[in-house]
Amino acid sequence: MKRRTFDGIVTLVGFGFSIFLFIAAGLLNWGYGFANEAVSSQLSSQEITLPAETGNAKEDALVTAFFKDNGAKPMTTGKQAQMYADHYLGFHLSAMPPYALASTASRAAAGALAASPDDPALQAAAAKANGLVDTVFKGTMLRGTLLTAYAFWELGQIARISAGVVLLAALCLLLLSFAGWLHLRRTPEEATI
Repeated sequence: MKRRTFDGIVTLVGFGFSIFLFIAAGLLNWGYGFANEAVSSQLSSQEITLPAETGNAKEDALVTAFFKDNGAKPMTTGKQAQMYADHYLGFHLSAMPPYALASTASRAAAGALAASPDDPALQAAAAKANGLVDTVFKGTMLRGTLLTAYAFWELGQIARISAGVVLLAALCLLLLSFAGWLHLRRTPEEATI
């Protein structure tokens, strides 16, 4: 095979692949922008304001600093959602039974109340158990939803980094392809490989 033919094929493939990488970088950047905007707009619409402290005296100093810095700010980022879910909601939910136990206790209290519907102590116990189930359910659902928003946001952050890496690879490949084209022009017609 002639050297010029081989160099031409390699250079052409390099140019084609660099175009593919530029398109991939653009799509990854679009994915980052979509994820970032979607999470930000959805969190903003919930109008959740971060507290200045979690109430956990045993938390890490970085957690304390995060809540101090973000206290009274509206939640707009995935990182804020993750910190609120793990360190605020998670801490307060850890003092309560899991949903399965709270639900079982609520059903037991409702069963006891059904046997004696006029007993004020059973009415109070059933109301307390129902309130606990409601609190645990809402807290757990909010925590799960916020952690899902965090995961989606984090995928967007990964797409942003990937877009930068792919863009650099595309630029390098384009430069190498251009160098290959210059080399092709200087290769003698009769050279073979």
